[in-house]
Amino acid sequence: MAKVLFIDSVHPLIREELTGMGFECDYFPEYGRADFLSVAGHYTGIIIRSKITIDQEFLDRAVGLKFIGRVGAGMESIDVEYAERKGVRCLNSPEGNRDAVGEHALGMLLSLMNHLNRADRQVRQGVWNREGNRGDEIKGKTVGIIGYGNMGGAFAQRLRGFEARVISYDKYKSGYTDGNTSEVSLDELFNQTDILSLHVPLTKETTHMVDGVFLGRFRKNIWLINTARGKVVKTADLVTNLASGKVRGAALDVLEYEDSSFELLSDNAPPELHYLLNAENVILSPHIAGWTQESNVKLAKVLVDKIGEMMNYLTFAKKL
Repeated sequence: MAKVLFIDSVHPLIREELTGMGFECDYFPEYGRADFLSVAGHYTGIIIRSKITIDQEFLDRAVGLKFIGRVGAGMESIDVEYAERKGVRCLNSPEGNRDAVGEHALGMLLSLMNHLNRADRQVRQGVWNREGNRGDEIKGKTVGIIGYGNMGGAFAQRLRGFEARVISYDKYKSGYTDGNTSEVSLDELFNQTDILSLHVPLTKETTHMVDGVFLGRFRKNIWLINTARGKVVKTADLVTNLASGKVRGAALDVLEYEDSSFELLSDNAPPELHYLLNAENVILSPHIAGWTQESNVKLAKVLVDKIGEMMNYLTFAKKL
């Protein structure tokens, strides 16, 4: 019987569905990386979130591996290129949490532009400051989206009722205008954007993509939303631009100071993090944009459907 190793805890639907497909499923919550390396060669498939890195060392040990299933969107914890060279299919499930990310990004933007976190705190403290909490409307603004995949598209769709102009730039796609966005060049995005939302994967190319030079290219002062990965933004440069007013406010679901499991590294926190924690024009959440009750199920369902399609294809191919 083909075996699947669960490296992280996931929705039970995945195990149930894979068992129904004929797989034997193992989960060892007490295992560390060395333990997983020692047993990797026994498995046809691996299901992960972000507990360990599936690198060349791991893949060389996993001699019988046919697929890796990532519950979620980001693939930065997998050496995808090396895996595919070894004939290992790498599957993920961004379709499962795109709705959650789109809603969360919109919610953060509304809170940021209308000072809702600050106003709530002040009212609870007995402060009734109406003029000091006068907000800005999304209507009439230009929202620039960088990265127009599942997440960027979901955010654009949710902006339709706000009568904003939505433009987008994706270095690796073209011809994708869908009625929710207008595809533009990066120069036009810099020229037109009032609100910037990031929806790119973390790669060598996108690490610290948003730095001081990048922010300085925007013609207007902007609001910034990041629900992608923390390391896409160079925090020190963001802080400089928040202090100068170039960035009017930031909504950050992700931070540069997260570890590989998306937990916040709190030891020896740099001054830039302290700035974000105390800034009134910054809204923070703990990497939960795609983390809803509904997405928990949808992420699992999308992934098992892809595994099922892959196995059906392999079975068909063997018969040819």
